[in-house]
This record gives sequence, C-alpha cells and structure tokens, in this order.
Amino acid sequence: MNTGKNDLIIIKGARENNLKNIDVSIPKQQITVLTGVSGSGKSSLVFDTIAAEAQRQLNETFSSFIRHRLPHYGQPDADLMENLSPAIIVDQKQIRGNARSTVGTITDIYSLLRLLFSRIGKPFVGYSNVFSFNHPEGMCPVCDGLGTVTAVDEEKLFDRSKSLNEGAILFPSFEPGTALWKRFVLSGYFDNNKKLAHYTRREWELLLYQEEIKPDHPKAGWWPSAKYEGVIPRFKKRFLGKEAEENKKSLQPALKKVVTKGPCPECHGARLNARIRSSKIHGENIAGYAALQVTDLVREIARIKEPQAVTMVAAITERLTHLVEIGLGYLSLNRETSTLSGGESQRVKMVRHLGSSLSDMLYIFDEPSSGLHARDVHQLNVLMQRLRDKGNTVLVVEHDPDVILEADHIIDMGPGAGKYGGEIVFQGSVKGLLRSGTLTGKYLRKPAPVKQAVRQWNDSLAIRHAKLHNLKNVSVNIPKGVLTVVTGVAGSGKSSLINGMVPRLYPDTICIDQGALGGSIRSNPATYTGISDIIRHLFSRSNKVSAGLFSFNSEGACPACKGLGVTSLDLAFMDDVVTTCEVCHGRRFTPEVLGYKFRGKSIDEVLQLNVTEAIGFFSGEEEILAVLQRLQETGLSYLSLGQPLDSLSGGERQRIKLATELERTGNIYVLDEPTTGLHLSDVGNLIVLLNKLVDNGSTVIVIEHNLDVIGQADWVIDMGPGAGREGGTVVFEGTPAAILNEPSSLTGTFLKKYIHHS
Repeated sequence: MNTGKNDLIIIKGARENNLKNIDVSIPKQQITVLTGVSGSGKSSLVFDTIAAEAQRQLNETFSSFIRHRLPHYGQPDADLMENLSPAIIVDQKQIRGNARSTVGTITDIYSLLRLLFSRIGKPFVGYSNVFSFNHPEGMCPVCDGLGTVTAVDEEKLFDRSKSLNEGAILFPSFEPGTALWKRFVLSGYFDNNKKLAHYTRREWELLLYQEEIKPDHPKAGWWPSAKYEGVIPRFKKRFLGKEAEENKKSLQPALKKVVTKGPCPECHGARLNARIRSSKIHGENIAGYAALQVTDLVREIARIKEPQAVTMVAAITERLTHLVEIGLGYLSLNRETSTLSGGESQRVKMVRHLGSSLSDMLYIFDEPSSGLHARDVHQLNVLMQRLRDKGNTVLVVEHDPDVILEADHIIDMGPGAGKYGGEIVFQGSVKGLLRSGTLTGKYLRKPAPVKQAVRQWNDSLAIRHAKLHNLKNVSVNIPKGVLTVVTGVAGSGKSSLINGMVPRLYPDTICIDQGALGGSIRSNPATYTGISDIIRHLFSRSNKVSAGLFSFNSEGACPACKGLGVTSLDLAFMDDVVTTCEVCHGRRFTPEVLGYKFRGKSIDEVLQLNVTEAIGFFSGEEEILAVLQRLQETGLSYLSLGQPLDSLSGGERQRIKLATELERTGNIYVLDEPTTGLHLSDVGNLIVLLNKLVDNGSTVIVIEHNLDVIGQADWVIDMGPGAGREGGTVVFEGTPAAILNEPSSLTGTFLKKYIHHS
C-alpha cells in the first residue's frame, strides 16, 4: 500500500465547529469510514472542513462572473489542507425538483429511452426531444405534461349561506378586509350583503368564472387601471400557477382543503400527447416503459434485438442494473423525485456517478445505509468499492456495522458529543478498531442477544384485506401494549401497511416520522419544545424589560437580517447563497438586547448552549429541566438550543418529536426508522425509550432495519418476500426468537447471522 505524502489527504490544525485543533492524514484511493456518536465531529471534519475547502478551491478556478452565481464557501478553520481532490457529495437531502423531475430524468435513463424510441419506435413521430413531457410538441395539452390536473372544489371554496361581507369565500387570502376580497366587493357587480345562495345565474358566473374585464361602475377605492376577474381564474393564477410556489408553501394546509388532484383525463397520467403515445416498441409506448417497475423494465429492454439499438440497449441496461443492485429495483422511472425518502434520494444520486469515467475524485457519503435492509448493505459496499477501484477516494460517515467492517481505513471521532467530542480517538484498520477501547470498538464487540422474555398481548389493531400500493390483500393483527417491529427489504410494503393503513383505520395514531418539524425557518429546539417562552421571561424579570425583546421574531431582532442571523440571495433555479449577517455577525439580536444578562450570559449565549450545558445552567428551573432531560434521553445532548430546525437531519428531527412524547400515556405510536443517524451506543438508549413508552401503556410500532432493535422487539411482522411487485405480503408474524428459524424470512436469516457473529 502506498503511503507517500501525495497519497494522503493531509489536514492540520482543524478547528471547525467542535474540532479540537486536530491533525489527520486520510489515505487516497481507499474507503475511509468515519465513526463516532452523533455530534462527535464527523460531519465537521468531512463536510464542513474537507468538502467545503475542496468545493471552495474548485469554485476559485472559475471567473468572478460565475463565482458570484455559485454557493459561497468560507475558508474552513484549519492551518493546512493538502492533496484535496474535487469533491462530490452524495447526501440524504431530498432531490430538489418540481413535479417534472422523476427518477428517469434525474438518472438520465429517460433521455436514453427517448433516443431509443426516436430510432426504433413505430411509427416514427419525431426525434428524441419530442418524447419529453417537458417539450411543447411532446407534452399532453390538458395537463401540460404533469400527468395530473388540479381542480378547485367549489363546494369547499364557497359558503353559499353567507354574503361576500360575511366571508363567503372560504380561503385565507380572500377573507374580508384583504386585498383580494376588495377585488370583488369594490367591483360594483355585487350586492355585498346578498347571500350567495340568492345570486342569479349571471351573478354566479361573474363571481366564479369571468375572464378579465374592465368594471363599468366600480365603487370608490377601486384601482383605476385594474381589471375584474372571477374567483376561479384568479385563484388558479395566484395559487396553482407556475409562479405560485411561495404562495403554495405558506398556504399548503388551506389549499389541501379546497383543491383536488387527480389523473389527467386525457393522458391518464402518461404526461404525453396522443401522437407521441402512438409510437411503440413491442406494443408499448414510452410512458408504459417508464411506468414499469425497474426490475421488469430490465427484462423488457433485453427483448429489444434491433441492430441499430445495440448501444442504447446496453447503456439503458447498465443504469437500470445499477438501480437494482443498489436496492431500488422496485421504483419506476416515472416516480417523482420529491416522493423519494432521504435514503432513496442518496442511492439515486449514487447511480448517477457509477457510470462516470472520472477518476481521482473525492466521493463523500452521508450514512448511505439509511433505509437499507441488511440484504442490500452488502451490495452498497460493492458499489462503493467499485468507485474506489476506479481510482477514487471514498469518505463515508456511517453507523452501520456492516459498512464499518468493510472499510479500508477507520477514523473514530469522540470521545463524546459537542464540546466533549472533536477529537480522533482511533485511526487505523478495522481489526485495530475492534481491539480498541473506544465506544465504537466496544459496541462492535458487544453481543447482540435476542429478547426471550417478551410481553404478552391479548388485544390488537386489526387490518383486514389491505390493498394499498403493493399490498396483496393483507390481513394482520398488530398487538396492543407491546413493542412491534415491522421489517422487510426497502419497497416490501412496510410503509404502505403501517404509515398508510394504521392512521387511516386508527385516526388517533401519532406518527413520529423524520419529516420537517412544524414552525418557521426561525424555529429551533427551544421554540419547538416551548422552553423559549420561559427563557424570555427569565431574562425579562431579571432585567425589568419587555420579554418581547428576547425574541428574534419580535422587537429585539437585528433589523438587517430580521433575526435570522443570515442573509440570503435568491439565485432562482440554483441554491440560494446564504451568508452570515454582517451587522449582528449571526447573533440575531440588536446590541441593546445582547447587553442584557441572565446569570452572566446574554440571550445569544444561552441559545448557544447545548442540551448538556443548558441542564447545568437551568438546574433550578424544573420546567425547563424536564424538557432538556427528555432531549438528553433521546440522544440529543449535543444540540444547541438555538440551532435552526431546518439544519437537523431526519433522525434528529424524529428524536425531537419523540422527546415531546415521553411523558404521555396510552397512545398508539408509529416510528419510521428511528435509528437513523444513531451510533451503536445510542441504539440501546433508544430501545430503553421505546420500552418506556410501552410501559406507560402505549402501543409502539416501529418500522426498522436495525438488527439490534429487531432482536429486542416483543413481536415482529416481516414483509416481503421481495420489493415492489415481489413484496406486499406478510412473510412472518411472531417473536424475534421464532423468526430465527423461519427459512422464508430474509430478516430472520440476517438476524441469525448477526447474533452469531457478534
């Protein structure tokens, strides 16, 4: 193995975030896995130091015109960084894109299909561009290539028992007193006190459907150059049109009440017009190919033997095979990217790079095993090895033992989280890690027993004849009052059964998922848990000033950034450029507010405290202390009170939600992969918390791949046997001990192997 200076990425004096002036040398053209508890400094080293500097230096090679239109990266806090390669970050952020972005378009497989149909599709209808649902000559004229149409439900948008003055238009933007409401009451066309139920047909047409006209006799206050337009066309332009993205975001709950969405009546979801749909290969058009499950599409493409299609068939087959290999064979090319999970998004991004001929690149993966069954983790390792063997360097932030054990090199961060982390506690081979005394080494060696003394149950949540998505007439009893873990490969039907059916049949179910937390971009753990109000009043009483001063949403906010701490430059189709506010330097408040102290700290300094530090600081405030201790129990002791919620990972968001539920009793809880982002040592703590919920009289249902959690369940429901069309049935129901002897269960096979090897 080469270990010359040029074969190492050399970092000296790294101090970004909680890193403690560390020096590290990372071997190039190898797979290096970074381990350690959440908050130990893994991301600070990999993303905020190495990746940030690699991208910053690459951006510096462009002209100033281009640089100003690229995301800005500040120089990381480090003394020296040498031998960096251009970095490609393959993270779990959902793939950005609108309804026109699909698995097929993001992987470029659909482009190859378009080329294929333009060459051998019969009849010939045009070149490859016309097979695009984004092209004017290709898209369906009714849905504009979206495959779906939205319609306004007039029954829900209007209360015909009311007049315009009484608020007959049931949508926030049309409430009495608003500018949009004035567009109707000042038009001169209506008696504003007349109930809509008493309108003549002409008045109803005018109110709802009238295209733009100049009012003949508007009332005082009407805008001189304005035209009148009915509620429906104005609503569609303002809230359903292409320019309505921002309006849609803020009014999403209200829109759901009055807008319906369904398949396009013309193309039935195919997105393409009739002429393009008429071109077929082996009796199927391109939309039919895009709707096939990837595993089926591979077989369909293999049937094409025309000589002029050989190179295209080979290219399409290669990319489809990558999707299958990485555990995504159950997807279809017409699946919208916005519906993919974080783990699915990351694996789709990985497929885009597997066909690349670039070498000496730096690939950085953020927990790529997320959402993968143990069966598929092996193939993930093979794909990362393939990237390495092309002459690339692969850095992986990971907690999964099966990924850690396949590394060429290990960097273990710690020893703890936040200010207790930021050091390299081990660096070397996997064998060396297993012999080490670090937390990671210890838990990799720890035996993984299967629970024997399971809770007994009598009552259950019954699901009968479920056919949602790929479920095949599934009937199952989910025990009440115990910990049930639902397992199976990705796409086997776990989420359809649990997230889809349980809340539908049992509406009181509390789903603790990894989705965004409620609140604005200003929200943080303190505001989400409610302790920010108490903290503001403590500052208020201590300084004898208004509590509103200590809110960055109110009078105490920095006027330059309006309390955000950052300023943002919108670059339309590219990521926004976000920079620290030059006035408050990211502290969010005015100098006056920052001058007020409570126990020697300003409001900004208090919000910078992590949970562990805050427990010491607020040791006398029992109400705050109780919340902080619950956050600590869920493994979030390293989070600062003021950290923006939108910067948290899916696993962190889920654990904050879990923390708010720990003292409640008698509920039905559904958790979707709660071990995401958790170190091996924290999985045990999570199992304790799940048992605490059950002991409080609740029913806990967990969708999970983690073998430690599966082994500690009271009851296991295994879905499968495969994914997509090959899934959707119950393979096994019973205790963890019993699944070990179920030959048809993949989960049982891998659980047996895990406990014997640990």
